[in-house]
Amino acid sequence: MGFFIALLVVHLPPGKVLLSLDRTNWEHGETPINFLVLGAVVHGFTLPLIWVPLDQSGNSHTYARMWLVLKLLRALPAKRWLGLVADREFIGAEWFRFLRRQGIKRAIRIRQTDMLDDMKGKEWFEHVQHGHFHEIGEKVFVFGELMRVVATRSPVGDLSIIATDFSARKTWRLYKQRWSIECTFSSFKKRGFDLERTGMTERSRLQRLFGLVTLAWMFCLRLGVWLSQTWPIPVLKHGRRAVSLVRHGAQHLVDALRWKPQQFMAVLEVLIQPFCPPGAAESEVVTY
Repeated sequence: MGFFIALLVVHLPPGKVLLSLDRTNWEHGETPINFLVLGAVVHGFTLPLIWVPLDQSGNSHTYARMWLVLKLLRALPAKRWLGLVADREFIGAEWFRFLRRQGIKRAIRIRQTDMLDDMKGKEWFEHVQHGHFHEIGEKVFVFGELMRVVATRSPVGDLSIIATDFSARKTWRLYKQRWSIECTFSSFKKRGFDLERTGMTERSRLQRLFGLVTLAWMFCLRLGVWLSQTWPIPVLKHGRRAVSLVRHGAQHLVDALRWKPQQFMAVLEVLIQPFCPPGAAESEVVTY
């Protein structure tokens, strides 16, 4: 596991990075396969940095989350964490206290029924309308931790309540990036590397396979980010790219390996460089 972490962390952009935590699962026959994944948000995706296959098919245990965080902190100290975003599964007094003690800022969605001081979340925010953002005027106790709490409502009426260590404006800007980990999982599975088709069920082998797929996927994303600055991906009428950065990079990587081997060394120069911060130009342009 340390081998994968070392290779992945050195590719992170300089400065602080936002971390995202989530699970992805599928079934092989009657065998549930369930991964807990912690990664860094880069260019609209989450780059997995550490992961563990879980024994059970349901939600993760607090101690599994703690293990992931502590393991990653050895390679990526807390001073490089901008914060951690996570969904409603990843809550609880012990977990929230653990993150604070590790010096990690939190922006975690909580349930409508969770208590904020002496009232449920939905009672604090029952009048919130779609498109409006509300914040409780003072910090309140959430799972024993004194935190800010902000909320909004989706177009279909779903109330989103976030317990946070950030300002209200920054909380929403960061929490929206939690979706990047779903984009990664989609790219790992049927829409990309088809990880679900593996016949493996043994946990240690699955963990290594996930690592190999992560490395291959990261190289495709790295190349796609670089290529997009030279040959931008067309944007369709609905506002999304015609292809993802990962697929953009994968297509050119396959092309270089199959048909243009003389260009592969130039591609390799790109792959060994860390990601640039979003919005920044590459410090060195490699041409081929």
